[in-house]
Order: sequence, then structure tokens, then C-alpha cells
Amino acid sequence: MLAIVCPGQGSQTPGMLAPWLDLEGAADSLTAWSDATGIDLVTHGTESDADTIKDTAVAQPLIVAAGLLSAQALNLDQLDPARWITAGHSVGEITATALAGVLSPAAALDFVRVRATGMASAAAAAETGMAAVLGGDADEVQAKLDSLGLTPANINGGGQVVAAGSLERLNELAADPPAKARVILLKVAGAFHTDYMAPAVDALRTTASALQPQNPHVTLLSNRDGAIVTDGTDALERLVSQVTSPVRWDLCMQSLTEANVTGILELLPGGTLKGLAKRAMRGVPSVAITSPEDLGTAREFIAEHTS
Repeated sequence: MLAIVCPGQGSQTPGMLAPWLDLEGAADSLTAWSDATGIDLVTHGTESDADTIKDTAVAQPLIVAAGLLSAQALNLDQLDPARWITAGHSVGEITATALAGVLSPAAALDFVRVRATGMASAAAAAETGMAAVLGGDADEVQAKLDSLGLTPANINGGGQVVAAGSLERLNELAADPPAKARVILLKVAGAFHTDYMAPAVDALRTTASALQPQNPHVTLLSNRDGAIVTDGTDALERLVSQVTSPVRWDLCMQSLTEANVTGILELLPGGTLKGLAKRAMRGVPSVAITSPEDLGTAREFIAEHTS
């Protein structure tokens, strides 16, 4: 059984789509998605600098487009649906939802455009951020976050929790971390997956109500609780509520383990989820796609774990 996973915000790098445009059909797809969303994904994926693509309103559509572009290059839609399972971290869950057939690529990108714009606006309303807490006792880490009024926005497994909240409280956390833990302040625009993002929900729910989601044709896991989602409407509702809810990637990896996954393929821009899996799913081989040069290895990996 193969797991195909999709990374979240922060995985983007300048120029990451430039070499992909030489592949057959890639430039046409990216241009069509740019026209559909009103966001110049071609320029942002090839020429925009790090500061430009760090903007939430740009980063999120760019990451989803990158994942879909690599999926297209691998012809994932031709795989036996019974042989693979998919999940995505944070905004990557939208990519996974499209891979599962719940939304078309164009609908997924329009959905993420609304999400990204709303979250960027919400982030600008208050001085908030996020910080990775690495190591330490889980109960002690949670108690520390509670004492500071911070939210465990991403519970990533492998001893990693991402705290979110006011910058003042995050700085206090960094200055006095939990025992045996390291705190790394992250370069993100706001406290994602917390109540600070509530202003983004209404517009996203309105967008969702106009869509016609299909039921997943492959096994799709939810960030909310790692559960398998079988209904398209439920999948879409989970994407809406995810904006203000913690990402439970630890539970997604637990579900992958229980599904007897034998290999993990991380789509473009890969690397982050592969690293988490190495710590939390020891012994399960993984491949991350970072450039078209990885496609040959990825195809062999897919064949091995879907046979």
C-alpha cells in the first residue's frame, strides 16, 4: 500500500516550478490554473523571490499547484484506487482532496485562493505567529502552552508540536522553553489553525457551498482526526473547519501505519513530511519529489508499492 502525501505552507522555494515547465502539458496546465484563479502561478513559481512567495495569499495556491503539477507528471489518476491512500498537511490537504477526486484541480485552486486571501487578511489583523517545539515531555509541553495561552496548532508526531498565538507569548515560550525542548520561532505571517483565523471562515464556507464535491475514489485521511473521509461534502466541510482547528498530522501518520502502508511518496515541494515520517514511522521507506529529476525514482517507487 502506497501513501501519497502533500506538504503544507513553508515548503515553497523560489523558482521551484521553473524546471517543470519543460514537461509536456505542464506549462499549459499552470497557465490554465493561473487564468482560473487570477493568480500568476507561472511567474510566482519561476521568477518571484522568497519574500513574495512567503506571502500567504501567494504561498498557498502555489503549493497546491506544485503538488498537482507533480501528480499530473506521475499520472496518479491512472493508479489502481485500491492500492494507495492520500493525505495532506494543512493547505496540502486541499491537494490531497483534489487527488482523491473530491474537487477538480481548478475548483481546488479556486478554493485555496479564497482560503489564502482570507487567512492573509486575518493574519494582518494581529501580531501573531507560530513556533516549533521540538522534544520535551508531551504533557509538560502542553501545560506550558496552556499557561501562556498558546494553541498547539500542529501536532506533527515525532516529538514536534507547533505552537501558535501572540508574538509576545511566543517570545516568552522561546525564552523559557519546556524542559528538554527546543523552541524555534517560525517565519510565518500569523497564528494559523487557531481562532485568530476565524475571519477567514465565512468567505470560505460561501465558496464551498457553491461547489459540487464528489465522494473520494481513493482513501482520503482528514487532518482533524486522521479518520478516513468517505463523503465529499464532509471532506469539504473539514477543509473549511481546518482553518481554525489544529492539524493532527500525528493521527494521520498513525492511520497510515494502521493501513499497513509500505511506502510514502511526498509530492512537490517535498521534504518536510518525509522527515516527519522518518521519525514517527520508522522503517517505512519514503521518497520526496523536489524536481523533475526525481520522477524516475518516484515511478519505480510507485510501481514497487502498488504491485
